[in-house]
Amino acid sequence: MLVEANKETLCINQIIGQKTDAAIIEEDFVVPDIKPDILNTISTSGTVCIYKKEIMDGKIKIEGSINAYVIYIADDDESQIRSMNTSLDFSQTLDFKDLKVGMTVQSNIGIKSIECRVLNGRKINVRAILDIDLKAYSNEELEFMKEIQDIPDIQLLQENFTINSLLGIGNTKVYAKDTVVIDNIDELAEIMKVNVEIQNQETKISYNKILIKAEQAIKIMYLTTDNRVCTKKAIIPIMGFIDMQDVTDESICNVKYEIKNILIKPNSIEEHSIYVEIENEVTAAVYQNKELNIIQDLYSPSTNLTYKQKIIKTMSQKNTIKDICPIRESQAIPEIGSSKIYDVDIKPYITNQTIISDRISYKGEIELKFIYGMENSIKLEAKTIIVPFEYNVNTPGITNNSKIDTQLEIGMQDFVIMPDQNIDIKIDVQFIVDTFKNEEISVIQEINTNENRENERYSVIIYFIKPGDTLWKIAKRFRSTVEAISTLNGIENENNLQIGEQLFIPMSI
Repeated sequence: MLVEANKETLCINQIIGQKTDAAIIEEDFVVPDIKPDILNTISTSGTVCIYKKEIMDGKIKIEGSINAYVIYIADDDESQIRSMNTSLDFSQTLDFKDLKVGMTVQSNIGIKSIECRVLNGRKINVRAILDIDLKAYSNEELEFMKEIQDIPDIQLLQENFTINSLLGIGNTKVYAKDTVVIDNIDELAEIMKVNVEIQNQETKISYNKILIKAEQAIKIMYLTTDNRVCTKKAIIPIMGFIDMQDVTDESICNVKYEIKNILIKPNSIEEHSIYVEIENEVTAAVYQNKELNIIQDLYSPSTNLTYKQKIIKTMSQKNTIKDICPIRESQAIPEIGSSKIYDVDIKPYITNQTIISDRISYKGEIELKFIYGMENSIKLEAKTIIVPFEYNVNTPGITNNSKIDTQLEIGMQDFVIMPDQNIDIKIDVQFIVDTFKNEEISVIQEINTNENRENERYSVIIYFIKPGDTLWKIAKRFRSTVEAISTLNGIENENNLQIGEQLFIPMSI
């Protein structure tokens, strides 16, 4: 017979799994008729756009493109510097164990490397390797028992838990739209290269809404009609709202930005300007700290009980910490010498992380790809160097069992060629560190009664404590109670049992 109980419903964000993979995206392109033949390439760069993610049973399909720019030396008498912009569309279906329709997948997809190979003067091959990091979550309404009715002598073993209960997941689209004005003397011939980054993320919570704010940092390298290479930087503020019921200032809010589309082109309406339009999808997962008192075990001295248990995996001690690692270096790069630096591609990597008492010690590298040339020359060259770094992020309460998810963003950046021709490098690397613990909790979901037990003839037995014993286990085994055993034996601290110690265990007659 089913036992009546008071129940509570909770939305649990269960961690299903994590998958890391790499995808090779490769495609041949024909040089447009309006462009000169390609002799050799100088630089290839790109930005990932994600159009769609389709979650299936055991699989996920990701569709997107890489917006790529190739700077090259033209095969003509003057060896001009030219460029071409192209898009590598991709569709990747990845196996993902235990993934089900309706689950949530958080993705982090970036370009590990991208290169261009000249097949002939009118044809190139662009090959990119994507780093794919996926985390799957199951948002499940879970029912568990709080109070048991109808059984007067039921004994309950309860435990307190503090978990990060999912309040909700919401998303919105925000657009960075602007007209970037260039110098009046510059007659724009073509856009050679574009870098797009998200900086200075902020969230504010108010009136059941999440306000998300950030800056879209744009860096554009362009060629003028008189064969000058120029660079223009722009900061475009972006802002949006995500509706979320019951969200409060104490809620934990994780925000993820993902670029969906990029449109950057010469402005056909206004001279000496470039039109920028970038579509971002912003997803916010909001958690609240939930205090739970959950029944872990039960029995009755007088009634046979059976119950069903379920193990759930969720998160606890979730925390997000932001910190800035200032990198200040002076590097001698003989190839650059006194040339002008037109652009620098910056890619930070973490090579090792170690937890050391309330902090995470990181080791990493920053890959710097310089595009440079003499100021009055039409020739450009590229040089890549690696700058190692070490940094500690203070993370109070972290342990070796904690899970760590770290994102790196580039903030301030400055590269100055000094009189001695060393390059003064200043880069701020922002660490966004999300820490949490995986929590496994046993919940009782259903209790049934069987026939009543037959009463025993003895009233007290003598028992000697064995390794692994607790008063709860002993009381349950002999159909007594923790309170009765403690009272009879004068036990003040039930957690201080000594192996071999003699106990008198009262029994029901």
